Amino acid sequence: MRWALRFALSASILAILFLVILKFKLEDFWDQYDVTSYIGASWQNTFQHGAVEEIPTFSGQRGDKVIIMAKLEKENTDWVAKELPDWQAAIYTVNPTPNHTTTTTLTTPVNKGHEAMAYLSYVIDNYASLPTTLTFLHSHRSGFLSAWHTDAPLHDNVAALRALSIPFVQKNGYVNLRCNWNPGCVEAHRHNAHVTPEVWADVFRGTSTEGEGKAEMETKGTWKVGAACCAQFAVSRDQVLKRPLGDYERFRAWIVETEESDAKSGRVMEFLWHVVFGKDPV
Repeated sequence: MRWALRFALSASILAILFLVILKFKLEDFWDQYDVTSYIGASWQNTFQHGAVEEIPTFSGQRGDKVIIMAKLEKENTDWVAKELPDWQAAIYTVNPTPNHTTTTTLTTPVNKGHEAMAYLSYVIDNYASLPTTLTFLHSHRSGFLSAWHTDAPLHDNVAALRALSIPFVQKNGYVNLRCNWNPGCVEAHRHNAHVTPEVWADVFRGTSTEGEGKAEMETKGTWKVGAACCAQFAVSRDQVLKRPLGDYERFRAWIVETEESDAKSGRVMEFLWHVVFGKDPV
């Protein structure tokens, strides 16, 4: 009986530990979204496609399309060059140490704003010589626990990039790499707690679109910001150039100067990339 009790107690502790770890891994959306419905939608979406190998690679000159990415020094991003050789890669190490950097290591001015700091730094540094297509991507390749938001078979960013229609990016200007509306764009998520009217005004203050969007929503008596998560998207060069360089410098300065934390400032930008690149708030 004593052994049975010990076994039950040990099993209970392990189960609780597993649930705590799972919650930690899913913390990006656990407290904001209906996790059960999300997992169901994600599971269905993962298996409604064919195998990864069946997805064609779209042709294009290597020098005319680029993947922009932020990574921690410990993260291995060799999969980009190996699996997507027809793309340029601008991979920024956000937490470099002197003994691991070289003259060719791309770094960001500060480590704040999550991937947004790298995204904006690339646009600012290369504004005068951008390739035709820019894709902004996370450093993980695949797997549900790290890449749950990658809307492709097996949550694989390689599959997502191989399936990307470059002509559609050029036609549309901005394309979210996630098609699943949950989380981020379903009706219940559009009353966005991160992008309040005050935060919106602060982010766009001093830019070429200061006051736009916010005034219209306030006139209508609604405040809704919605887009499918999670800061992985593609844009055309022409769409980037619709904003002056100073706008992107201002967005980056906001991340540096805001009292919002690293995570929260990055989350604000996550919900605003579509607006930055010319789309409506919802």
